Amino acid sequence: MEKIKSLADLRKIREEAREKLDLRVKGDNPEGLVQVKVAMATCGIASGAKPIMEFFVEELDKRGIAAVVTQTGCMGYCYAEPTVEVQLPGREPVVYGFVDRKRADEIIEKYIKNGELVEGIIPVNYEKID
Repeated sequence: MEKIKSLADLRKIREEAREKLDLRVKGDNPEGLVQVKVAMATCGIASGAKPIMEFFVEELDKRGIAAVVTQTGCMGYCYAEPTVEVQLPGREPVVYGFVDRKRADEIIEKYIKNGELVEGIIPVNYEKID
């Protein structure tokens, strides 16, 4: 462990601890929060999924939206990477393809905040098994 040499070091440690705790608390009840899953398999990473995931994490926090942003493996939509699954509380998940920063912002503003569907939805070609 590094020595704390300044007040800034102490604040940094405190902020990191708060972020970890916040993630744990959110993880206990994800059904009550907006869930954003970014496909981070090899094809997603190669297509730019990492900056998209970082964008969602930063922007949802800045805008005060209670959400859990996680990475997932391949969703099977390699042709449409980066892909993002968004699930609003009490609703079925929606998968968006070809997500860039502009579309990610639109997803936050229109879909997550107002429930309006945004162009770029990948049609469901499977059925959920209960």
